[in-house]
Amino acid sequence: MRELQVKRLRFCREADTWLKVLKTRTGVTPNILSRMGFCLSLEDPGVPQPQNYPEDSQREINRYTLLGEYDALFVSLLRQRLSLDGLDEGRIEEQFRAHMNRGVLLLAKGLKSLQDVARLSVRAGESS
Repeated sequence: MRELQVKRLRFCREADTWLKVLKTRTGVTPNILSRMGFCLSLEDPGVPQPQNYPEDSQREINRYTLLGEYDALFVSLLRQRLSLDGLDEGRIEEQFRAHMNRGVLLLAKGLKSLQDVARLSVRAGESS
């Protein structure tokens, strides 16, 4: 099993912009927003294409800040998704970055206020 080698994650410019906007709208920090988005992306049926998310922003978040004490959980979820998508472990880094970026963009579509964060949390609880 290949380890996830990412120490710092650089976001694409569009995701970076949305992280700023969403932080302003909700007061939720970018690392928490990224975690929420990552889960939305894992739930989305399509395979994210890494080339759609160029590392062209200044925003870079270190992995521990991004995932915290839940690092092993998020990596396990990503491994499961790689398996479901028929992708080999050699693509874990690019898929991690792609899911993080796509997730922020998915989150941006439905998150207008702090109340939307609560609705998203309730929806997640209902599907489990």
